[in-house]
Amino acid sequence: MTITQKTIAVMLATAFISLSSPALASEDEQARRAILELRAQLKQSDMVRNDLAAQVQHLQNELRQLRGQVETLNGASQTKALEARANDDIGPSAQVGDPNEQNAFDSALDHFRQGDYGNAAKSLASFSKNYPNSSLRPTALFYEGSSRYANRDFKGAISTLNNMISTYPKDAQAGDALLVVAGSQLELNNIAASKATLQRTINEYAGTPAADTAKERLKMY
Repeated sequence: MTITQKTIAVMLATAFISLSSPALASEDEQARRAILELRAQLKQSDMVRNDLAAQVQHLQNELRQLRGQVETLNGASQTKALEARANDDIGPSAQVGDPNEQNAFDSALDHFRQGDYGNAAKSLASFSKNYPNSSLRPTALFYEGSSRYANRDFKGAISTLNNMISTYPKDAQAGDALLVVAGSQLELNNIAASKATLQRTINEYAGTPAADTAKERLKMY
């Protein structure tokens, strides 16, 4: 039987394919495995990234909640401190000879003592207007500003207390007034101004309880 050139070519081609197929199949299998491993790694990386993102979001939420709690506690603490001061007896130096003037002041301050901050602010503002030269006016301005703070009129508190501080910078309550201003600025989310006011309290009223309180509050920022 004669083998033609065509038959030889077919036989060689078949042999070449038979020899080459195992190698090609092995390479294809390795490539497939590499792709599968890469896909698994990418999937795991996505899971890790998503977990980290969830953790970061959780921490941010906790920080916002903690900050809100701190601000609420600061505000409540400051209001209670102001109420305590208003409930203290006002010494002889705060008394005046005019009974009408004294009664107007006492009546206005009673609103604050009772937690009626809206009427307290109005009554104390009226007192300051009616008795501009009264020795009780600095105290009236202080508690008017404090009433506005307690009633969450933070801009009104800042305006009233800044007026009190600029007019009576050496008054015994001026340092405390700055603390209320700082608290109002914090409530308005003006952190930089609040810190600056606390630092001003430390600088201008060094050695006073207000300055000590300002130092403690600065540590909380």
